[in-house]
Amino acid sequence: MATGSPSGKKPTSRRYSSEEKAAAVRMVRSLRAELGTEQGTVSRVAHQLGYGVESVRSWVRQADIDDGHTPGVTTTEATRVKELEQEVRELKRANEILKRAASFFGAELDRQHKK
Repeated sequence: MATGSPSGKKPTSRRYSSEEKAAAVRMVRSLRAELGTEQGTVSRVAHQLGYGVESVRSWVRQADIDDGHTPGVTTTEATRVKELEQEVRELKRANEILKRAASFFGAELDRQHKK
């Protein structure tokens, strides 16, 4: 459960495990099926578990996308995009280093050739 600080300040954020998230999503879906409505199910489950309502809402939304019930970018696709963006950054950096090295060695060869 998320806990607040004893000084009355804003509650500290908490990381939830994938098992906790999946359990919350299952509970919301089960409650929706039982009640036949989506109205209030997320907040009810969130309060029951002591989780943030918006956290649970986003987990359910993402699970609906991942399971193909709702259009959007799946978790797998988002992870792949992040990996590719990281690879692009690394390749750009390597390319810049190679350009500088080529320029340096090209200038050095010109100096040696002019002697």
